[in-house]
Amino acid sequence: MFGKTTTLPDESTALRGRDTRPFSVGGDHLVLGNPVETDVPEGLESVVVGLGCFWGEEKTFWELPGVWSTSVGYAGGITPNPTYEEVCTGRTGHAEVVRIIFDPEKLPFSRILEVFWENHDPTQGMRQGNDRGSQYRSIILTTTEEQQKLAEESKAHYQERMTAAGYGTITTSILPLGEYYYAEDYHQQYLVKNPYGYCPLHATGVSYA
Repeated sequence: MFGKTTTLPDESTALRGRDTRPFSVGGDHLVLGNPVETDVPEGLESVVVGLGCFWGEEKTFWELPGVWSTSVGYAGGITPNPTYEEVCTGRTGHAEVVRIIFDPEKLPFSRILEVFWENHDPTQGMRQGNDRGSQYRSIILTTTEEQQKLAEESKAHYQERMTAAGYGTITTSILPLGEYYYAEDYHQQYLVKNPYGYCPLHATGVSYA
């Protein structure tokens, strides 16, 4: 059954994938007006995060002042150019993620981390709420050494607050980004295309500050 695998595959058990993406993604962001599929413009930064179902979490980030564009996709795993159905089997190793392109002069990376931690429960392992499976795991995929350092520091700081609030151990992985694969076009800005679409937020209710 889709979405129930809670162990990550290795090279011998992962789906083989393909050399090229089997679908197209294009056009401009339906809210921000900038390209969805794009390199990071000069002077901007990007980071990729996973905190459960990517539909609602993309909206969480595109609403932040200083975000230039967002997209949803798959990362953190093995299978090249996966489809949504393949990710849902748990045999790609990928998580559902949001790619955030932002202006660090307008939006400090520390604010992105704050929003990340406070909009899900990072102690749940291979699930988020009722969404179970390795694709829903908590993950931060950084694109600079400074991001990696700040993310690791924030995890330690937030663990102290989580422990004080009675939560368990944070299971979030923090790693340099490898490959990022765009999700199918119908997933991009899903809650604009489907205003009543289901995708719950999983806020911890614990302040990061």
